[in-house]
Amino acid sequence: MIYFTSDTHFADPRVLRIDRRPFPDMAFHDVALIKNWNEIVGTEDDVWHLGDFMSSRGDCDQLLSMLNGRKHLIIGNNDPEATVKASGWKSVQHYSEMILDDHLLILCHYPFRTWNRMGRKSINLHGHSHGRLKPLPRQYDVGVDAQGLRPVSLATLLNSIERAAPAKT
Repeated sequence: MIYFTSDTHFADPRVLRIDRRPFPDMAFHDVALIKNWNEIVGTEDDVWHLGDFMSSRGDCDQLLSMLNGRKHLIIGNNDPEATVKASGWKSVQHYSEMILDDHLLILCHYPFRTWNRMGRKSINLHGHSHGRLKPLPRQYDVGVDAQGLRPVSLATLLNSIERAAPAKT
């Protein structure tokens, strides 16, 4: 299975204030996000983390070893060099495209106004906006603030939009 997430901001106390995450301190925050991740992601799954993984205050390789799955990083604006260079990543890049379940996915930390093959129903997955940006059609914020503090599958994203759409009569 393949999962997507973003903006975990492990070891970054700013998220408690700025994003109003429901934790008394970073220890509770980080433990909860690790637990949520590992409840969903298995050891043989892939996780695409679309940026802002953690601050420079922690040991990235140690944290990556505590998280299930093969982890890929799309670099975000708050990812320090130690995060980008950590050995626990299967791949590291600023941008990626992949085909999953017959959908072309455009992966970047930042939400796009337009993206490759947008007119042919490609899908933009992003982070950065912490659930505060009104999405365009076929654009999804996979950040933890928009996804219940956990990684999400493409099927879950697509089903959530279908359920939210008005019924056709």
